[in-house]
Amino acid sequence: MATSIEQNFGNEYYRQLPLLGASLGELFAFFGVKRTYGVGGDFVANLINALESYVEVLPSSNEMHAGFSACAQAELNPLGVCMTTYTVGSLPCISAAALARTEGLPVVFISGAPGENEINSHALHHSVHPHTAWATDLDAALNAFRALGIRAERLQGQRHSGQPNIAAEQCLELLTYAYLNRQPVFIEIPRDLISQPTQSLHLPKHVTQLRRVQPLSLSGAELIAREIEFKLAQARSPLVFLGEKLRLNQELLEQIISFCQQLGLPYATSWFGKGMLDESDPLCLGSYNGAFSDIEGKAYIESVADYVLELATAISPSDTNNAFSSQTHAVDSHPNKTMLKGTSKWEQDISVVMTYLQSAALAPRTLLVEPSSTVAAAKTASVLLGYHNLAATINLAQQALFKPYIFVPEVGNSLFASFELEVLSSDIGRSYLANPWYAAMGTSLPYARAIADQLAEVDSSQPVLVLTGDGGFNFQANELINLQKLGANVTIIYMRNNIFHLGKAGDAPVYECNHLEFDPKLLISAYGGQGHLCETTGQLIDSLVQTATAGGLHLIEIPTSTEPEHQSEITKKLNTYIGFRNGDVAATSAWNTLCER
Repeated sequence: MATSIEQNFGNEYYRQLPLLGASLGELFAFFGVKRTYGVGGDFVANLINALESYVEVLPSSNEMHAGFSACAQAELNPLGVCMTTYTVGSLPCISAAALARTEGLPVVFISGAPGENEINSHALHHSVHPHTAWATDLDAALNAFRALGIRAERLQGQRHSGQPNIAAEQCLELLTYAYLNRQPVFIEIPRDLISQPTQSLHLPKHVTQLRRVQPLSLSGAELIAREIEFKLAQARSPLVFLGEKLRLNQELLEQIISFCQQLGLPYATSWFGKGMLDESDPLCLGSYNGAFSDIEGKAYIESVADYVLELATAISPSDTNNAFSSQTHAVDSHPNKTMLKGTSKWEQDISVVMTYLQSAALAPRTLLVEPSSTVAAAKTASVLLGYHNLAATINLAQQALFKPYIFVPEVGNSLFASFELEVLSSDIGRSYLANPWYAAMGTSLPYARAIADQLAEVDSSQPVLVLTGDGGFNFQANELINLQKLGANVTIIYMRNNIFHLGKAGDAPVYECNHLEFDPKLLISAYGGQGHLCETTGQLIDSLVQTATAGGLHLIEIPTSTEPEHQSEITKKLNTYIGFRNGDVAATSAWNTLCER
């Protein structure tokens, strides 16, 4: 005879057991999740109903965009969350999952799944199952996510009538894994578990306590700090170079910046770290990437700095972030350098070293880097717009705004032109969010949507500026509906050349992304926004000031020449690099000249 939970453990224990749906809601609240992104469906309907009293369950225009919005959410919060239905919903999230895996983002991809009582010899209509198959495949999505190196599990229901299921504990373990390791996870939840009792959880008071469960096991931090202290004391012109790991470790980033300001140490970051610093600070030299950089601190980094303290950069260097392997990245090859990569979770080893350094007897320095007049020099007569002067024009317009922009560049020419933008302070901690893994086009509007949600949460009217080419825009225009719903203060700069230009190597139709009669200004009006046409730098400055002040949704169309003189310097160099990698003879010669080979 089967024994029930009540019979086994008593009525008092049974009555305190939560239903899984409620337990999941409490877990999201514990991890600071206030909203999820997704698309509804039959297998996820029970979960949506259970969660809507705990978090905002927000719609996206499609599952891939839901995943991209969750990626942006994870850049700004402990976790990002995307919810979809079984297979037909979760499989389209694979691109976003690959992005999260590559960028080290703690995104939780949740999918509804068939109930455990539905698993039998019949093929379910959402299963990946050809009519000729002899066995049903219920694990297609789990295996797809696992193929990306992502931890993927299906929550388990009751296995004995006298024992409550462990689904809530299993979910806590997966969310904790994502948070501590800054990696995505994929969770399938059978729909019949949502309303079943699960073991109750005893959670810490705050999510940060999860990081203290396992203390730092490394030793020697004091010796490392002593070596850095000695080298700093010997150096006449030191540089602190901050890596992209600090994007998701605000506490440590603030500790390092405070140390730099305390001693007057100039600091810079990598391309992947752009947006985590206020570049108006006199000590900040901007985001550096060798020959591809055009920043005011470049001369100091390459010709003046005699000691580099490199903190929290990637263990395995990325070609994108290290001057595309051109051997022109001065920080990579600096002869007098201390690298502290941060090999423990949450960079605890760096934090301990910084604590020692902050108590060291080091003398403050006088800033040796003179402020550049680059922006002031842009105050010239209005000229024809292109990628070559886009960033300088936006930087100039930003000076007249009530609050600085939060920049969201799209993959392509816009991304590489955006590295010359001046990133200032932000009401949400970041003023630049991009997808540097440039194999995933179509992220800027889903990112802008998540940023607008975050700004609404803190009641901020800070303007958001999306920079996109027409190719990237056409990937994602259907996400405009959610910006319209939000009443977001978003301006889209739409650089129009009617082709996929970055990396273009011929004239095949595959590079054609537009029709000459397509009018994006009419499209934006359908979403309650306003369209504008700018062809000169003066027109763009006036339009940017106007749109940021007016608020709401705006699109500024800029006809863009593909001639080299109208491309940004970074894009010209990158196209040369791509041609070199593809074996083009002329590009190879130009690349070797650029790298002085």
